[in-house]
Amino acid sequence: MNMLKALLVGTLLAAPGVALADRITVTGEGQVAAVPDMATLTLGVTTQAATATEAMQANATQLQAVMDRLKDAGIAEADIQTTGLQLNPNWTQAENQARRIDGYTADNMLTVRVRQIDGLGAVLDTVVADGANTLNGLAFDVADPKPLIDEARKQAVADAMDRARKLADAAGVPLGDIESITEGGGAQGPVPMFRMEASAATPIAGGEVSRSSQVTITFDIPDAT
Repeated sequence: MNMLKALLVGTLLAAPGVALADRITVTGEGQVAAVPDMATLTLGVTTQAATATEAMQANATQLQAVMDRLKDAGIAEADIQTTGLQLNPNWTQAENQARRIDGYTADNMLTVRVRQIDGLGAVLDTVVADGANTLNGLAFDVADPKPLIDEARKQAVADAMDRARKLADAAGVPLGDIESITEGGGAQGPVPMFRMEASAATPIAGGEVSRSSQVTITFDIPDAT
């Protein structure tokens, strides 16, 4: 190993993101954004009644109206799924008295995929009018994320290659073969803000969703002698 290469190795061992003698390890990043084309919302019906049976019956009636309205709005049956069902007693306790049950609360939650998000606000308004009184979440995404993921990977690899070349050029040594590539990364998206209005469709801000990738590449430093 010549003196220049020895100095490079010593510098690389002390630098963040770079490790191992005779090697350069760099991490590249890529991110691609797109306008979402689908939304997933969690909504449901909460009802209270004096008896458990009455609470469940009232809940079933309201929830069926909500599901019928969703189907009328063009939501496919495969995109409507029951994801939570609970029946709980309502406990009360007066001073110096034992706890007692004062009615029951029934909760039934649906997870709904909306594939035509231009009409999402109107869908929310109609199901609320038909009895949905619980909204637990709204998330946007793309139906086919693979093209975004593939492009993010390409950008991450290009970023890592560029970083490695600049490090090698700055040190005056050649950049060798790739010894290993590992990938990480994930998805990022907005948390939309919205409000209810009785006289108009609920305004929805879809923003953008993105896919990101991190790629760590280790290069060999060939002997320059």
